[in-house]
Amino acid sequence: MTAPVAAEPPLSVLGPGLRWISIGMCALVFLAAFESLAVTTVMPGISAALEGASLYALAFSGPLAVGIIGMVIAGQWSDRTGPRGPLLASLALFVIGLGIAGFATSMEVLVAGRLLHGLGGGAITVSLIVMVARIYPPELHARIFAGFAAAWVVPSLVGPFLGGLVAENLGWPWVFHGVILLVVPAVIMLRPALHRLAADAPGAAPWRLGTVAWAALVAAGVLTVDLTSGTGTPAGWVAAAAALVVVLIALRPLLPAGALRARRGLPAVITQRGFLSGAFVGAQVYLPYLLTDVHHVTPVLAGFGLTFGGLAWALASQIHGRVATRVSDRGVLRLGTSLVLFAITASTLTSVLAAPALATVAVWTFAGAGMGLAYPRISTMTLALSSDTDRGFNSSALTIADSIGGAVALAGTGVVFGALTDGPTAFAPFSGVFALATLFAVAAALLVRRATRSRRAGHPAAEPGAAGADAAGGDPDGVTVAA
Repeated sequence: MTAPVAAEPPLSVLGPGLRWISIGMCALVFLAAFESLAVTTVMPGISAALEGASLYALAFSGPLAVGIIGMVIAGQWSDRTGPRGPLLASLALFVIGLGIAGFATSMEVLVAGRLLHGLGGGAITVSLIVMVARIYPPELHARIFAGFAAAWVVPSLVGPFLGGLVAENLGWPWVFHGVILLVVPAVIMLRPALHRLAADAPGAAPWRLGTVAWAALVAAGVLTVDLTSGTGTPAGWVAAAAALVVVLIALRPLLPAGALRARRGLPAVITQRGFLSGAFVGAQVYLPYLLTDVHHVTPVLAGFGLTFGGLAWALASQIHGRVATRVSDRGVLRLGTSLVLFAITASTLTSVLAAPALATVAVWTFAGAGMGLAYPRISTMTLALSSDTDRGFNSSALTIADSIGGAVALAGTGVVFGALTDGPTAFAPFSGVFALATLFAVAAALLVRRATRSRRAGHPAAEPGAAGADAAGGDPDGVTVAA
């Protein structure tokens, strides 16, 4: 493993040699969080203004799908030369895509801009994870991931509110243009890290262009599922089913061996991340839509529905960072997935019963808390089960599972929403969306045991702090990682 940047391992992510690196990386997380929360809040208004309701789900699933290509490229690039190059390139794509979306005069152009910035956004995520592994000692991994979650606190407070305020007073294009202004200070704060990474590049690993091609096929398949399944015709359903099969086949080289079967250990960890992402994203995207379209609240007030969930996410992640070494992987994942499952099931019930908007917002707070516990633990487990030669691949696989889970869930919820639009009540399509997201949450909860080791078998990962021990001692279940 590459030695830490300091001669003595620092006791804090804000210690000597790490302070500005930590701040810079958290600034980039802040950037992505602000964009995500602000755009999610105002997208119902954008789709109405551009008469693009039919492309609403694609505006979210599209960036997740093409982001897979960026993740694969960034993972391989990072293994060859370190994360400096892919990080700078991905930031450029991110900014260009936001610019195109901000100047869009049709929903089709806006989606095109979202696809481009999604390509860059996926690469940014992988680059940051690899930076953590290359710069920080293992004992600080949980704390820096908790710092990433904390970087969502301010966007959670002001992102949805400010996004709605800007859309109401300046127009929705400034929601995109304003985010671009955050790139410059983030890059300036990252300069110390970029200089250090340039001087500490790993040995050149070979490019695996076939893997990039598989990633492109996955992205094309997901987009095809999204576009064809919503037609409501037999031909559309056949095309969507065929595209879904292609996606599953193309995913195999991009994930650890056995991930599609949720084999015990790292493969199950990666698969669980995908289902958890699908559950949360599939439901959250429609939360502002429900509040503005059915409950008739303003975009500013609808943003608070995301604010409380984001705050709970950040708070739970901070708690996890402080007790990570004293709580078992299984205990954390079990609690986190249970909270997400409870929140989405409760959201389904509040929608079926046509409950007040406040009830929906209140239960969504539990979803944020569950994600705040489960996400940093899954990230820490992935790094602990990786070696110097496959860290980029496994980091890429983790974010691919994240994106593919969300993209597939959004494709499914888009179909359900369209099919129930003329339902008996205005709540019907949202009830269907939340019900489908609940199935993803159930799958994530059922995978907890496969993602962790059994106490009866004597595997150390069932105990507190076992992820690191398991990484050092190998995988007792014989899990292999496809490189």
